[in-house]
Amino acid sequence: MKRNLSPVELSKLSKKLRCDILCMICEAGSGHPGGSLSAIDILLVLYYNIMKHDPQNPAWIERDRFILSKGHAAPALYSVLAECGYFDKSHLSTLRNIGSILQGHPDKKLTPGVEVSSGSLGNGLSIASGLTLSFKLDKKENHVFCLIGDGECDEGLIWEAAMFAPHYRLNNLTAILDRNGLQIDGKTEAVMGLEPLADKWRAFNWNVIEVNGHDYSALLKAFEDSKKNTTKPTIIIASTIKGRGVSYMEGIKEFHGKPPSKIELEQALKELEA
Repeated sequence: MKRNLSPVELSKLSKKLRCDILCMICEAGSGHPGGSLSAIDILLVLYYNIMKHDPQNPAWIERDRFILSKGHAAPALYSVLAECGYFDKSHLSTLRNIGSILQGHPDKKLTPGVEVSSGSLGNGLSIASGLTLSFKLDKKENHVFCLIGDGECDEGLIWEAAMFAPHYRLNNLTAILDRNGLQIDGKTEAVMGLEPLADKWRAFNWNVIEVNGHDYSALLKAFEDSKKNTTKPTIIIASTIKGRGVSYMEGIKEFHGKPPSKIELEQALKELEA
């Protein structure tokens, strides 16, 4: 795999992986397109430009770790792992099938490249914090990245981890908050108001970076800046659009967990390939 892609290369690849995400969800007849499409740009930057990892040696001791706390966005992670070479792309068409290595939520025992089984909302950031603390105690410099959702921030466990990580000065932990503004029941601010969100994290003593989650140059800078902080964990609040890249999905809550029909898939692929 080629590393350190330019923003233009990342943009081109993102369209390809968005097509993969939609095809696998349509084939499965179930899945979560909205949050997968809002997060894919973040994952691409991480896996191609930021994280230390080796698809040919998934157990490499020096690798950085990525935890998908919002596990329902598994199709985004699977598309990136396949593109990087962790497993053959033919598996993408088996999403959610009985016996498939690609289940509805990430499973460490089944999928090469998956660090933690996830999907029970709120757990991922706590796991990431504990993992980072273990590296700190062992005097290792492995960095841990954890992607959380904004609807997931309704979970109390998120805020327990938010207290824990700064207390132990876990500067090798970077959380990324996919701030697409929607969850399964509607707008996040209607379900459970989160704002002022950045101020909340600052009050918990995190280094807070706010960024456009679809701007590759801005994401690259945000991740590089997060590495410079030597005393605090960092959270990158990435403003995104649910269903990004597909006109009829963008900002539509119903596509949180609704697969596209074959006709809708054809329209989406035409838009992305245009």
